[in-house]
Amino acid sequence: MKQGIHWTVWVGTLLLIALHQDVWFWDDHQTMIFGFLPVGLAYHAAFSIVAALWWGAVMVVAWPHHLEAMAEEDTDNP
Repeated sequence: MKQGIHWTVWVGTLLLIALHQDVWFWDDHQTMIFGFLPVGLAYHAAFSIVAALWWGAVMVVAWPHHLEAMAEEDTDNP
């Protein structure tokens, strides 16, 4: 993994950790999204989607293809 991508993964991960602590919606029990969904629950649903997309992107960028290629070479020649 390239050094710039390495730092991007770490900064994005730390940002997700910080955003997961949603103290700004803890006391808001009245605001509803779409008229029925509490804002805190909507935030966590959106956060879960963003986190899944983030980790999918990290997997695509940071996957160790060289190790996978070595493993495939070993299975081809028993």
